Amino acid sequence: MFPPTAGPGSFAARAFPDLDLGDARLNRRFAAVVEAALAHPADPLPDKFHDPAGYVGCLRLLRHERVSHAALLSCHQAAVLDRLEGHDGVVLFLHDTTDLDYSGHATLAPALGQIGNGGGRGYLCHNTLAVDPATRTVFGLAGQVLHVRPAVGPAEPVAAKRARADRESRLWVRGLDEVGPAPAGRTWVHVADRGADTFEFLQALTDRRQAFVIRSAHDRALDVEAAAGEPGRLHAWLRARPAQATWAIEAGGRAARVCAAAHRVTVWPPHVRKGEFRREPLAVWAVRVWEPGPPADAVALEWVLLTDRPADTPEGLRAVVGYYECRPLVEEYHKGQKTGAGIEKLQLQDAAGLQAAIALLSVVAVALVNLLAAGRDPGRAAEPARRHVPALWVRVLSAWRYRADRDLTVAEFTLALGRLGGHLNRKADGMPGWQTLWRGWERFHTMLEYELSRPTCVEH
Repeated sequence: MFPPTAGPGSFAARAFPDLDLGDARLNRRFAAVVEAALAHPADPLPDKFHDPAGYVGCLRLLRHERVSHAALLSCHQAAVLDRLEGHDGVVLFLHDTTDLDYSGHATLAPALGQIGNGGGRGYLCHNTLAVDPATRTVFGLAGQVLHVRPAVGPAEPVAAKRARADRESRLWVRGLDEVGPAPAGRTWVHVADRGADTFEFLQALTDRRQAFVIRSAHDRALDVEAAAGEPGRLHAWLRARPAQATWAIEAGGRAARVCAAAHRVTVWPPHVRKGEFRREPLAVWAVRVWEPGPPADAVALEWVLLTDRPADTPEGLRAVVGYYECRPLVEEYHKGQKTGAGIEKLQLQDAAGLQAAIALLSVVAVALVNLLAAGRDPGRAAEPARRHVPALWVRVLSAWRYRADRDLTVAEFTLALGRLGGHLNRKADGMPGWQTLWRGWERFHTMLEYELSRPTCVEH
């Protein structure tokens, strides 16, 4: 039942270092399930195991009272935060919410909530990823909230909606609670897209003295005096300001030459209070990034960002925009959860077991995203692949691809995985996509399991 890769140096031991389920056999079974999930990421749960005993053992594990979403996630989260306390550089916390669709689980329907346009059933999964902006390495999952969206009638008054403990817009502040304050002397920056542009969240960040970069969704009213006698709305006011810096970035899969301008502004809270906040204006830096000359077949890029970071110099501007440029990593992570780890293929029939499996596979998705991100990053593509995966994996894939024992780089390892999945490895094709990599990953682990089963094989 237990794969040879489950041991003290295994992924399970690194991702859940202090997990103790109170029984040595239970701990071994947990390690085996984690390694099976990593080896067969996209498969449904039964197909991650080669024998019925392995699958039955997995089901028993996920039903155990000590194995819960909170227990698994808190163990991983504590390990991530401990690691971050020793990290000297800036850490980004990327917040975003995705739907997990379990509409086919008829027995679970009462425990699930509406997703999408209300026709499906599942969870809203609010993830907080800890990321190094210098390398775009994902340290781990710093927080995860599984939210059941309540059925709210259209006639419910605004005040009643605002008072709801299960209000969806509270997820942003709950994500902030999951992380907690930054240690003294450390810079932790919370980054989110337009969904996080609520006055409640902005005020919570400011009150807690947390650094942030949030993309603006609402064209908020400006304070007259703070806007130098030019009352109006934030977005229009920023569009009238001249560029203060220009440089090249990559966004939406293409290179773009952008201009940027930043100003200290004071914005007023909305008249209709949909969240819980004081009716006090808020002083922030507002940054506008725009593309003056987009390609003929492309939509011009424009971001309006709200931040507490000083952006009154070209260096400050670039730093703020650079933090937001890392935000798509959380979207890649969501692909890793769904396409990579097969999190929506779970067929567990009790809510507690399903939630525990979601926590486990969400941590597995971190490893998959890190490997893919490193292979796509020109600054990290030349790193040795053995920094990210066991040396045996490199040897097996190198033997298949090059008929030789080569110390592959991350890019070469990623391309070889893609080749296994059907990618042609031509320069014009770019790096392999998610679907191709998962196909390659599956085929590669079949090769790896054969190699590990050989009596003469010694894993390093």
